[in-house]
Amino acid sequence: MHIVIINGPNLNLLGKREPGIYGSESFEVYFAELQTKYPGVQFSYFQSNVEGEIINYLHQQGFSADGILLNAGGYTHTSVAIRDAIAAITTPVIEVHISNVYAREEFRHTSMIAPKCVGSICGLGMKGYKLGVEYFLNA
Repeated sequence: MHIVIINGPNLNLLGKREPGIYGSESFEVYFAELQTKYPGVQFSYFQSNVEGEIINYLHQQGFSADGILLNAGGYTHTSVAIRDAIAAITTPVIEVHISNVYAREEFRHTSMIAPKCVGSICGLGMKGYKLGVEYFLNA
């Protein structure tokens, strides 16, 4: 089982950025915990603040991985290009958000990518990634 995790803009600052919303744990620490919890899963992790790099990585991984967990950050609400990249690949994608986007600013209530994803997980903190892994392991 190969699961890819892609984090978008500003998520490189997890653990430092707005801890009241995103928590105080870095993603690298959480990623190591996932690898320990699921030793039978091959994980790949990619983070970029650049839309085109996220698209390139989706293209690169989207025909061979078993599942992709995508937290597109702010691009969730604006990127037709990431939406089209998800539609173009064969690997199923789950949209993940650490915060409850529906409890935040109204512009965050619309996801450009959700219609092309198999599902969405939001508002459950970093545990949302674990729930996505569990989905792919039991699908």
